[in-house]
Amino acid sequence: MFRTFLAGALTAVLGLAVGPSAAAPAPEPACRTVRFEGDGFVVCRYVPGEGELRLALNGPGGPLGNFVALKAALGPGAGRVAFAMNAGMYEPDRAPVGLFVEAGRQVAPLNRATGNGNFYMAPNGVFWVDAEGRPHVDETAAFAGLGAKPRWATQSGPLLVSGGALHPRIVPNGTSLAVRNGVGVKDGQALFVISDRPVSFGRFARFLKNELGCPDALYLDGTVSALWAPELHRRDDQTGLGPLVVVLKGAGR
Repeated sequence: MFRTFLAGALTAVLGLAVGPSAAAPAPEPACRTVRFEGDGFVVCRYVPGEGELRLALNGPGGPLGNFVALKAALGPGAGRVAFAMNAGMYEPDRAPVGLFVEAGRQVAPLNRATGNGNFYMAPNGVFWVDAEGRPHVDETAAFAGLGAKPRWATQSGPLLVSGGALHPRIVPNGTSLAVRNGVGVKDGQALFVISDRPVSFGRFARFLKNELGCPDALYLDGTVSALWAPELHRRDDQTGLGPLVVVLKGAGR
């Protein structure tokens, strides 16, 4: 009996487990697939303080253009990649059509011109991240009036959702179908979305508004949309991409 008591005492003193231990909860994956109206959408989450968001355009030899070049540019940091995605519209030379800010440096100015195409489908807007890492989506004119000094920013269009309302010119189920991607903000987080297959503008916008509950969301592009998500064992091989967004695991400086 003494030996039994002694063993029990040692267990208590040393803090040894005597029964099944509760497993630590698994971290939430960076990206997940969500079904909506019969289609699949990959949703990748950026949370300030848990990850580090960067925008990238050029490498040592010019425009990066694809995820292989992005991986090489990141060097050892590529092991921290949670996900990466194309991040805005660009000219034939892959220069951004609108505002692009990289690490606090303005690469391209805010574009308030009118024109044809998705970028100019007013209202368009700006996705930007402030010095504290907080993400925002603002209509272009509203952003211009903020006097903001973003650390990272990309301008695109149209605004799919603004103030909880869908873009007035987006029809519910148009005939133009494409693999599309965009970004919405909700509760201080950024939700990057790419469709699994070609979908209409309307369905894509409804997904961000109705399924994800984003009060503000910006269209990034279509047809050229691409994703690199290591946890999903996916790295799309599109080339000729313009601006890119990458989120790294762990908070950066």
